[in-house]
Amino acid sequence: MCFFRLKMDCESDDMQKVLAIVGPTAIGKTDLAIALAQKLNGEIVSGDSMQVYQEVEVGTAKATKEEQSKVKHYLVDTRSVFDEFSVKDFVDEAQKAIKEISAKGKLPILAGGTGFYVNALLNQMQLGEKQEENRGTSQKWEDYLARYGPEKLWQVLNEKDPAAAKKIPVPNSRRTMRALTVIDRTGKKFSEQQKKIAPRYDYLIIGLNSDRQEIYRRINLRVDKMMQKGMLDEAKFIYENRAKEHQILQAIAYKEFFPYFEGKEDLDSCITQLKTASRRYAKRQLTYFRNQLPVVWFDPLNDPDCKQKIIAKVEEWKNEQFTRKTTKDCQRS
Repeated sequence: MCFFRLKMDCESDDMQKVLAIVGPTAIGKTDLAIALAQKLNGEIVSGDSMQVYQEVEVGTAKATKEEQSKVKHYLVDTRSVFDEFSVKDFVDEAQKAIKEISAKGKLPILAGGTGFYVNALLNQMQLGEKQEENRGTSQKWEDYLARYGPEKLWQVLNEKDPAAAKKIPVPNSRRTMRALTVIDRTGKKFSEQQKKIAPRYDYLIIGLNSDRQEIYRRINLRVDKMMQKGMLDEAKFIYENRAKEHQILQAIAYKEFFPYFEGKEDLDSCITQLKTASRRYAKRQLTYFRNQLPVVWFDPLNDPDCKQKIIAKVEEWKNEQFTRKTTKDCQRS
């Protein structure tokens, strides 16, 4: 038993440490990431699937230019909305960023709310090449998606394989279609065909959460501020170029305004729909993080000592490697 435990510790010592900050939208992940990066000599990798796009800023809630000037950010403004950007692309580029940050002797800090992307990076999930991904979905489900949309497509998977559906976000239609295609071809549940996933990094995941009603209030306030900052102009750009765009069309904050541009609904109704969609998204984010990742939770809104507690936890985690290395080195000598 002791030998096995020592072996696990040795393996962990060889793994790059990565700190992750997750939680629902509007909870304060960006502010905490910047504060921790300044305190702990770190740099930030965006864990948001939409912040890579250069043309959109307000709706994706990027760190401001002033905030980015305080701490270097990676995977922000690196692609056009007209480019494809898969989860595999994200993992490949994030790995390069983490390697670059660690080479400087700094702590990589992954901050974002796209649970599947965070999971795919921190753990060695099986992600096919984009060409394989495209070939791996049947026309049947492509047609179903086009006719009924991502929500109903996901509901079909949830009926056939609830365990698989729980791990796939509703907007990730490509992966949902892939799971349904595999079920059709093999006659077996997609979830039963997944191999045990090993960690890619020695990571600590800090989760931010608070009273649900307070989070919803903050979401509503954020939407109001977004409207003041030019949200409608961004949404109009997305609407006018929707035939040439890819992943950005799945982002909450843009498609909710399409009925307004089409003259089907008034602006206030669309703003209300955006607030509702954002609240639902926050709920799904929390569900994913609770069910899929080992998160240490903190309440930044009600606990005045929250930041100090988080720093203490991170320092403890950082020192674990040093303690094990010291013990191992002593045993070798």
